[in-house]
Amino acid sequence: MQIFLDTAEIDAITARLDAGLVDGVTTNPSLIAKAGAAVFDRIAEICDAVDGPVSAEVVATDTDGMIAEGRRLAEIAPNVVIKLPLTGDGLIACRRFAEEGLQTNVTLCFSANQALLAAKAGASYISPFVGRIEDAGGDGIGLLEDIRAIYDQYGYETEILAASLRGPAHVEAAALAGCDAATIPPKVFDQMVSHALTDKGLAAFLADWKATGRSGLD
Repeated sequence: MQIFLDTAEIDAITARLDAGLVDGVTTNPSLIAKAGAAVFDRIAEICDAVDGPVSAEVVATDTDGMIAEGRRLAEIAPNVVIKLPLTGDGLIACRRFAEEGLQTNVTLCFSANQALLAAKAGASYISPFVGRIEDAGGDGIGLLEDIRAIYDQYGYETEILAASLRGPAHVEAAALAGCDAATIPPKVFDQMVSHALTDKGLAAFLADWKATGRSGLD
């Protein structure tokens, strides 16, 4: 499963690239505003740092506006994925971009029906919001499983990009549900690396080695 970082903080991205575990980045207007950056400049910075897909979201709500903004975003770099809301206008824009050979990420998905329509519109990625569904009392992971079953049943190539993941348990569940990718905040990425038993085991190994009076592996 691909791992994307959900952030517009360039330092948070570059600090986590060295291990080769970050496959892409997702952003949205809220994240870019929080970073205090200009939209086009920040997307360009991220695209320069990351080889994989970088989702950049439109702010227009009408089809023509989405298409105009999406084309401008796509001109920034070849790895830009145009992020569109899952609305009627968004699906029309998605179809247009698919016909033009541009990648899209249809976001704010909360039902299997919406995911089905996005796939039929030619979306490159669908982003179901797991955490927000659970906040409303729904089954976010169950939705991922339903979408996977529908896409597999009919051979849709749209990739499932699990979003609004609140912790490592959500990432694990998304992987088990067969998602193609998951987008997570940097803090969740770091939490995936850590485990109390790993820390405890390492401390014990180091203590044993220190007791030998040696330094390094000499």
